[in-house]
Amino acid sequence: MGEFTFELNEDQKQVRDWLHGFAADVMRPAAAEWDEREETPWPIIQEAAKLGIYSLDFYAQQFFDPTGLGVPMTMEELFWGDAGIALSIVGTGLAAVGVLANGTEEQIGTWVPQMYGDANDVKVAAFCSSEPDAGSDVASMRTRAVYDEAKDEWVLNGTKTWATNGGIANVHVVVAVVDPELGSKGHASFIVPPNTPGLSQGQKFQKHGIRASHTAEVVLEDVRIPGHCLLGGKDKLDERLARAREKAKAGGERVKNAAMATFEASRPAVGAMAVGTARAAYEVALDYAKTRVQFGRPIIENQGVAFQLADMATRIDAARLLVWRASWMATAGKPFTSAEGSMSKLYASEVAKDVTARAIQILGGNGYTREYPVERMHRDAAIYTIFEGTSEIQRLVISRTISGQSIR
Repeated sequence: MGEFTFELNEDQKQVRDWLHGFAADVMRPAAAEWDEREETPWPIIQEAAKLGIYSLDFYAQQFFDPTGLGVPMTMEELFWGDAGIALSIVGTGLAAVGVLANGTEEQIGTWVPQMYGDANDVKVAAFCSSEPDAGSDVASMRTRAVYDEAKDEWVLNGTKTWATNGGIANVHVVVAVVDPELGSKGHASFIVPPNTPGLSQGQKFQKHGIRASHTAEVVLEDVRIPGHCLLGGKDKLDERLARAREKAKAGGERVKNAAMATFEASRPAVGAMAVGTARAAYEVALDYAKTRVQFGRPIIENQGVAFQLADMATRIDAARLLVWRASWMATAGKPFTSAEGSMSKLYASEVAKDVTARAIQILGGNGYTREYPVERMHRDAAIYTIFEGTSEIQRLVISRTISGQSIR
């Protein structure tokens, strides 16, 4: 297991520089166009696939980096390029993490490659958890999965919302209720294979930011899937449900929830996305402050501007360190005894909103126009305090963890 370090090794630096070049040369020139179009940037995803960036092999290499820094480094560089396009490139990863967190080795080997396709025929995947009445409140989930024992099939009914790549995905990973009496402990994750009858795209959302990333409802109407599409298998599910029932009677310890297992694994990565967006806005503001002349001198020579940039740089570095710590801990198998994963996501998300807002202020009227990218970065940054656990939910997780109390 790698020791914790603040210094990337030579291989990591090469990967970082390679990703940075792709972000600078391919993503940034196209960012404004795809933001305006509000469409999935398939040509850029395909270019990423041809270069090996959008591939199972590449993400597996980063995921299994013994230092834990491969994934956050990747996320930071791509989201430095553009958050909307980057989310289109990495959005499949959340579904893949859902399979890695809950599936068997056979399921991982079967379904994760189908999520990506290949350089000549790229595919995407979707992780479907949130519902119109069940976002942060996962216990209110209504999508049901009922087992048809005679046919060894699961029948899914319900509506999912806020699904990245929802409806356009080759593979959908769906979290559904199998035992309503157990609340969030009665959930399980399912693979819905390509072209399965009954799954359709509902409303496609027109969003404030990350507009190059497809977000939509997924409607499930009597969707029948084979028994082997239950992630982890039925024996494991039955054992987990039995433990949950016993613990519910005894008022005992928590039992792992399928959706939460995915989010726990991905929170530091979301923090890294936020760091990338914050860093991008900070760099634009810094360059602007050095060249913008007012009252006979560059505006960076004014403390009011220079001190803001100092705060921005400091907070970005602090956010990155929290992300790296959490990522290293997860890889090293060290428990988040103080909710370090949630801390990293919370702080980095708030930093991204603050830094992008300050960048607009430093650019003044120019920052408010689409001629400069900071207004788009500010719109993009708003999502980090909302998706994969709002800032309020992160604070709830942290406060419960550090206090040991059932805070509501």
